Amino acid sequence: MSGQVRCSVADGLAWVTLAHAGKFNAMSRTMWRQLKTVFTELQAHTGLRGAVVAGEGGHFCAGGDIAEYPDFRFDEAQLRDFHENDVWGGLQAMLDCDLPLIAQIEGNCMGAGVEIASCCDIRVAGQGARFGAPVARLGFPMAPREMQLVAREAGVATAREMLLEAAVLGADEMQARGFLNAVLPDAEVEAHVQSRAQRVARLAPQAARLNKQTVRALHAHHEPMDAVVAGAYRYASSAEHREGIEAFLAKRQPVF
Repeated sequence: MSGQVRCSVADGLAWVTLAHAGKFNAMSRTMWRQLKTVFTELQAHTGLRGAVVAGEGGHFCAGGDIAEYPDFRFDEAQLRDFHENDVWGGLQAMLDCDLPLIAQIEGNCMGAGVEIASCCDIRVAGQGARFGAPVARLGFPMAPREMQLVAREAGVATAREMLLEAAVLGADEMQARGFLNAVLPDAEVEAHVQSRAQRVARLAPQAARLNKQTVRALHAHHEPMDAVVAGAYRYASSAEHREGIEAFLAKRQPVF
């Protein structure tokens, strides 16, 4: 199984679940495509007031499904297509969604998990949650658009620490840095998120959608990203890229 992004609707709220058993909900290519479909459909759903994004089994998302990477990552064109269409397609659909989005973060929130959480408006975490983007251990960088998103929401200093030092930060630290709205004991996170979601659902839906549109406009970035993206995937066939992924899959330390 390559995992699933499931969605259910009840009482004016959507509940989106990242599910990939045995992999701490790591995002597969299929899941990225499903994420885009789910949020495109939620955006078109006129009867909703908000959405909660959570992971299954006590974890949010441990990053990407590295077991898939040897199938496409070492070819520049395929690597570009993965990040610019599959990954960014899913994230952009979340960013374009006018519903208030609440992230319920438990356990591992790494790489792709940080990116998905960065698309949400309100972020609540358990005290045991861990945040990071240690992709340099795998021999590759974070894609430009994804880095821009994380740096905007988590802060440039935090993004640098996660990417350049492979730092893993706790929930209290991420709240102190402004990424999280609330941190609670792990056992209380779900009930707290449900309460906040219900509060959102009681508000005027038109006002919520207009507020989201205004916030999006105020935070719009106009950097010439196309120029950055043009050369961003030239590392696809590099020895470091291969070594990082092969070492992870072989459960050994990489040699760079």
